[in-house]
Amino acid sequence: MQFTTEDLSPVKKKITITVPAEEADAALASAIALYRTSVNVDGFRKGKVPASIIESRFRDQIYSEATTDLVNVHINEIITENSFFPVSRIDFGGGQIERGKDFVYFISFDVMPEVALPDFAAESVDQEEAVVDENEVSGVIDRLRQNLSKTETVTEKRTPKEGDIAVLDFAAYDEDGKAVDGIAAENFNLPIGEGQTLEDFENLVKTLNAGEKGEGPVTFPADFFNPEFAGKTLTMKATLREIKERILPELDDEFAKKTGNMESLDKLKESIRDSYMKSKTDLHKSSAQKALLDNLLAKTDFPLPDSMVESHVNILLDDFQDKLERQGKGLEALGKTREALAEEVRPEAEQRTRMQVLLLSTARAKELSVSEQEVDTHLHRLALQNKVDFDTIKDYYTKNNMLFALRDRLLCDKAMDFIYDEATINTVPAGSLDKNEQKTAKKSATKKGPRKKAEDAPEGSDETEE
Repeated sequence: MQFTTEDLSPVKKKITITVPAEEADAALASAIALYRTSVNVDGFRKGKVPASIIESRFRDQIYSEATTDLVNVHINEIITENSFFPVSRIDFGGGQIERGKDFVYFISFDVMPEVALPDFAAESVDQEEAVVDENEVSGVIDRLRQNLSKTETVTEKRTPKEGDIAVLDFAAYDEDGKAVDGIAAENFNLPIGEGQTLEDFENLVKTLNAGEKGEGPVTFPADFFNPEFAGKTLTMKATLREIKERILPELDDEFAKKTGNMESLDKLKESIRDSYMKSKTDLHKSSAQKALLDNLLAKTDFPLPDSMVESHVNILLDDFQDKLERQGKGLEALGKTREALAEEVRPEAEQRTRMQVLLLSTARAKELSVSEQEVDTHLHRLALQNKVDFDTIKDYYTKNNMLFALRDRLLCDKAMDFIYDEATINTVPAGSLDKNEQKTAKKSATKKGPRKKAEDAPEGSDETEE
């Protein structure tokens, strides 16, 4: 077997392979031998059918399988020995083997561009100091107390106040006085002061004594989850059945043991404080990494493989379509085709591809790798978080060819950590950086790699998160 390589572009290769007739005939002979041992032909014992009869009767299957097997062997050999790194599917052209003739075919695929990496050690970036507000710790303690609280019915005549639970019946009516389907309940428990309902409605409930009825206008926000009521004003009628008062547990060591299995209240607060500190440190680090990556991309220029861009385009479109479907809509509601939307998201897809190429190029240059154990550890963590067994989630990733994307994502994470460790990190006071940058960093941290559509993922898979 001989081959020649042609660079169709900086990110696309074409390889022409010439297979001598002898090797092609040997591939046919191997396929025929396999068929002889596995098929039944009337008049012959299994395994004793002449090769000429096998070839004649199963010609199409034999020639197709022999071609596929031979091509796969050559592809693996060529790519491995020459350190090619396809980032797209491998396209094939050249027909099938013909007996007694040289077999000539070609393959083509996208590859990573050559990237001139900047000097990471010369880079610097600002990162906010992580500071925990004691009010945040107190807020968690308050929620834990509420979770362990007991309730007692209020016997005195008074209206609900913050911290109470109002038990009520309610219904909504349109401007014609007709009951509105979908907005009604009986014996509904409404916590007061927790923002679990519209402010207008809660204010109405807070005017009532137990046993009283009331009504008033309630305006639904323009972004209300049900578009049928978004922006509309309806009349809400409510009957307050009773008021329940929360009896909170004492703040002591016994409380700490019940809530966090901690030996003391101080240890519980310390655990909450440490959790906040880690979360904020991770967020500020993610923000700094995003700024660092943006700086590096501004200093580098390289072509992008079309297949990688198209992959990110499809991911963005699938995400967008998922959100529309959760709102009961489709793309037709926007009056745009998928093709038109693809062009709108293409700039973002190209930017994501640039990040991925830079990080994967860094990983290759610095000889970073992801082991099978690291992949399994990640899947074990997903299984634990989402309460599914490891084998289920591993099988799903395997069957849907998602392990390669996961491995690339983990490799990108390693490359980003490498760049961050090489650069100079300047710690600045908390609150001194643009909060929009932190939000962007937090959002991008949840979208590091390709994923399947939500409805295609098993329950609990991280590929359903957004």
